[in-house]
Amino acid sequence: MKSVRLLVLGALRRRGRAHGYQIRADLEAWGAHEWSTATSGSVYHALKSMAGQGLLVTHERAPSIASGPPRIEYELTDKGEREYFALLRRALTDREPSLDVLGAAVGLIEDLPRDEAVRMLRERARAMQEWRTSIMSHLPSDADLDTWGPVGEVLRLWLTTADTGARWTHRLIHRLEEGAFVMSGEDPALTPPTD
Repeated sequence: MKSVRLLVLGALRRRGRAHGYQIRADLEAWGAHEWSTATSGSVYHALKSMAGQGLLVTHERAPSIASGPPRIEYELTDKGEREYFALLRRALTDREPSLDVLGAAVGLIEDLPRDEAVRMLRERARAMQEWRTSIMSHLPSDADLDTWGPVGEVLRLWLTTADTGARWTHRLIHRLEEGAFVMSGEDPALTPPTD
């Protein structure tokens, strides 16, 4: 999965209807051009591609004052809405999505109900623990990774990745359980502030 697809769908969903420049500006305001593949060209390509797949509907607007071509505005279709939530859910439950995909999903997590987001993150944490257990099950109980050369470092990398990812996931779960963020279906006036 590519982060640009999730980001563009999420940004467009939040706007309701927008042209490519607005979506690109939103993603740049989030800093997504620094940590994801959401560059100017990739945003426009994603919009055209997803419109061709029936995920977006296009609306042509009048040309700009400078006599430029008409701007095309995009809007999610029902199919696009389903695709967005499928991508968001997959990114949150995957034990090892690329960092840009995970970053996109966490940046858009407020589009989910709190209990669903917590449940998905618990699934992710459980998958990471199972991955760690699987790695360890192939090692002798007295394994000293320092003596395994580069292979030992690769194994240590996977174990550290599993441990760090699980810790981070549990921290986010805790924050959500404590009321962090205004999640889908919640009244912002009733959500307690958190540190």
